[in-house]
Amino acid sequence: MRAVDLILKKREGQALTKAEIEYLIEGYVNETIPDYQISSLLMAICFQGLNDEEQVNLTMAMLESGEKIDLSEIDGICVDKHSTGGVGDKTTLVVAPLLAATGLKLAKMSGRGLGHTGGTIDKLEAIPGFRTSLSSEEFFRQVREISLAVVGQTANIAPADKKLYALRDVTGTVESVGLIAASIMSKKLASGASNILLDVKVGDGAFMKDLSSARTLAQAMVRIGNNSGRKTVALLTDMEQPLGHAVGNALEVIEAIETLKGKGPKDFWNLCREIVSELLLMTGKEESLDTAREKIDAV
Repeated sequence: MRAVDLILKKREGQALTKAEIEYLIEGYVNETIPDYQISSLLMAICFQGLNDEEQVNLTMAMLESGEKIDLSEIDGICVDKHSTGGVGDKTTLVVAPLLAATGLKLAKMSGRGLGHTGGTIDKLEAIPGFRTSLSSEEFFRQVREISLAVVGQTANIAPADKKLYALRDVTGTVESVGLIAASIMSKKLASGASNILLDVKVGDGAFMKDLSSARTLAQAMVRIGNNSGRKTVALLTDMEQPLGHAVGNALEVIEAIETLKGKGPKDFWNLCREIVSELLLMTGKEESLDTAREKIDAV
């Protein structure tokens, strides 16, 4: 196989096989296929797309490129959530402690900014002295002791995605349903949680500008997650305007803290409340969204 032949194949709109995708990902991680060829491939994918089988195969190739976290030794229900990103989106900073307070455990690997969107890790690092890199022992101990841990993507977890993520950010190849779905789900599957909630943003401030595109992305990720044995659901949420009032890493941290004190913007609080409610429902912790919301309000 030659990378150039596979680039031409995708450029012409043909589907790549599982073996071809694995060859490309392995070669990129091992640095036998250079950035400029993968950049060309990514652009071809942006124009031609990936079918369902290609999305699954790309996700699995990126997942198998590194280590996977085994959360089976942690007592209780481990959950994960992911937002596709938008302006002022700081939900993890509020959702994480709410999940812990309502009896669930969040073991989460978060990312940095992509395109115009800020990343959770960037926001957390606005807190002086905050560490987003933890050893495996520290990560597991924190989940056991306080029921939550949010860390940055390590070099050993889905390294193929980490390289592709950075390359997409500087080559104009962010807005592709197949690439977004595979990137997100390779990290979510590697993180080990049995229940995954996906917050798919739609609107002018999101990667998915219209409801149809957002629904397509959500369905792709839910399909990948459920077929991999993880209970996965998605919410389509509005990003026609900034979420909350604050935009900017340090300002968003402050707003998240104020929201946890009951003083935050209503739209931001309502979204965080719905995300936690859905996770309480899907894990069987609560029997209805109404009782889930009551439990959150009582925290």
